[in-house]
Amino acid sequence: MTNPRDTPRDPRRIYIADDETPIREAIGAFLTNAGYAVVAFDNGDDLLAQFRGDPADLVILDVMMPGSNGFTVCKAIRQQSVVPIIMLTARDTDLDYATGLSIGSDDYFTKPFSAMSLVMRVKAIFRRIDYDTGVVPHD
Repeated sequence: MTNPRDTPRDPRRIYIADDETPIREAIGAFLTNAGYAVVAFDNGDDLLAQFRGDPADLVILDVMMPGSNGFTVCKAIRQQSVVPIIMLTARDTDLDYATGLSIGSDDYFTKPFSAMSLVMRVKAIFRRIDYDTGVVPHD
């Protein structure tokens, strides 16, 4: 498995897959304004193909998308990487939450959600990674 911080780069790159353009654009804008490099995809298959050749530092996946859903993409990424993964979904049952976390996601946001809360969670994940690896924090 690869570690997303094996080859540090600045700014950190975040891949987002969500089939809803307004959500994808809003998340992208908030994360870009926070200093991250964002690459957005309208489906999980395209994100996974890109990730296999050029991994990101963090992945944000919508659960319900055309083609491979977020759960499937999360499982596939976990087979090759320990990159942090945040799931986004309109599905808010306890079973969906448990499924998302049990297949390897690090967090699970239900729609609608606060984009600022998502950015703060992303920052917290990167702080934890920096602390664990002895890297001087970016924030």
